[in-house]
Amino acid sequence: MSVDAWLSLAVVALSILLMAVTHIGPELVLFGGLIVLLGFGVLTPEQALSGFSNEGLITVAAMYVVVAGIRETGGIDFLVRHVLGRPRSELGALLRLVLPVTAISAFLNNTPVVATFMPATVRWAKRIGIAPSKLLIPLSYATILGGTCTLIGTSTNLVVNGLWIKATAGSGLALFDIAWVGIPTAVIGLLYLLFVGRRLLPERLPAAASFRNPKEYTVEMTVEKGGPLEGKTVEQAGLRHLAGLYLVEIERDGAIIAAVGSNERLRADDRLVFVGLTESVVELQRIKGLKPSAERQFQLEAQYPERCLVEVVVSSRCALLNETIAGGRFRTVYGASVIAVARDGKRVQGKLGNIRLQPADTLLLETRPVFIERHRNSPDFLLISSVDDSTPPRFERAWLSWAILLGLVAAATLGVTSMLNAALIGAGLMILFGCCRIAEARRQMDTQVLLAIAAAFGLGSALEVTGAAAAIANGVIGLVGYDHPWLVLVTVYALSALLTELITNNAVAALMFPIILSTAKAMGVDPLPFVIALMMAASASFSTPIGYQTNLMVYGPGGYHFSDYLRVGIPLNFIAGIVALSIIPWVWPFSP
Repeated sequence: MSVDAWLSLAVVALSILLMAVTHIGPELVLFGGLIVLLGFGVLTPEQALSGFSNEGLITVAAMYVVVAGIRETGGIDFLVRHVLGRPRSELGALLRLVLPVTAISAFLNNTPVVATFMPATVRWAKRIGIAPSKLLIPLSYATILGGTCTLIGTSTNLVVNGLWIKATAGSGLALFDIAWVGIPTAVIGLLYLLFVGRRLLPERLPAAASFRNPKEYTVEMTVEKGGPLEGKTVEQAGLRHLAGLYLVEIERDGAIIAAVGSNERLRADDRLVFVGLTESVVELQRIKGLKPSAERQFQLEAQYPERCLVEVVVSSRCALLNETIAGGRFRTVYGASVIAVARDGKRVQGKLGNIRLQPADTLLLETRPVFIERHRNSPDFLLISSVDDSTPPRFERAWLSWAILLGLVAAATLGVTSMLNAALIGAGLMILFGCCRIAEARRQMDTQVLLAIAAAFGLGSALEVTGAAAAIANGVIGLVGYDHPWLVLVTVYALSALLTELITNNAVAALMFPIILSTAKAMGVDPLPFVIALMMAASASFSTPIGYQTNLMVYGPGGYHFSDYLRVGIPLNFIAGIVALSIIPWVWPFSP
């Protein structure tokens, strides 16, 4: 091999080592390696930056916007609330969780799906009396398994398909081509999780359990006339077993219904009084059919769609001290609606509008994001802080966001347009029709993942243009011989699966792709079986929390240890590999 080839191998090896043993972000490590190769003249600027124009990378970015639109309109929240329900056993809980998550992950990027389901799963687990650690690893694994069923299910598939299109100058794989191997792998993997893996999962408190805020709010909500909750019982509406939230009373036509029963039927304009924690109040805001108390003097929603929740602590110098919330015209003075009040951890009696403000009262406000900047230095408040993920969903556009996604999938499936065009059009429609604001679309894009993908493409190019990939391919083939393509396929799968446990799956895909092309060319066989094996192996990251972003996302909330992933994930890695390697040569023969 040439000096450039050895340098490329050294840079790639060092990059893998740094990502495996340090906490440096993969995008920084990969870009550092790219800069070294660019500085030594191994790569031209065009080759180093070619990843930014790759179809897979752009498609991944566009899909982030599509998912943001579905999330912003409450499309996924609706599924969480109406599908999970109240199972009677741990097995039933896992079934209710992993089946819809696997199906959704086949069409949506895994990371946003886990980001949406994770907080709901934690609350749901507390409500049904199951440790979150029994559900969160299966949540992550289910999204990974679901992602292997379609071309758009995971960014790895899109990345590899983008490389395949570039290498062959063809149209690439169809949306459901990989389903031949992805669906059997997902089915058998889920059976393992349901009947074996769940017994290996620990029962642990999440890492944040020691830092819970005991503050309880009193909040009023009104049953919307003509809404989906009108006529339902408290139990049917899902208001009886809300985690961290208790329905204290119902006011109806001036009468108070205390000790509300589960069979109490809700009527339009009923005023419901709840007591609960901050995160529970946020969840209450996301229930379709409930709205903050109708006593507000103006509708913030009509004037300012970009609303959010903000917590403030009243100071002893507040201008409205000892005034009632309604009488002091809080909404007019501060441009914010008080939706909940907390005082000394106790329920505040009386209607929300009749509560007199006292020093150290904590108020939960619905307002515009600009409120924080305007009142940050105000003497009226001791503390101001925003509440994460508190923008109320635009439920009226939920059907539109799902229609856009289904249209995107249909267009790509029927060959009307490419996956890239469909994703870009879908992202544009989400913004155009108000399903997702530009600011939210920008915030939902995982720039670290996108930069890591682009940099990994550059390192993969270095292995290819310097001849290092061909040399590695010859070395791999020399171990098993040119006459045994299935053994080479096993070797490629095992190597890719091992690497994806240590570095990002997209980096593995970009680094291994030129190697498998050279391997197939040297043996004179069709490279497509190796491309499919790379897709499956690079996504099969179950044994460590660092190999896949969703595994890392559930690590803290589940209170997991590194060994938990080894105990549950290693058997699943072997199962996925056996299933995939049994099916791939049968569906995609080696003969060109």
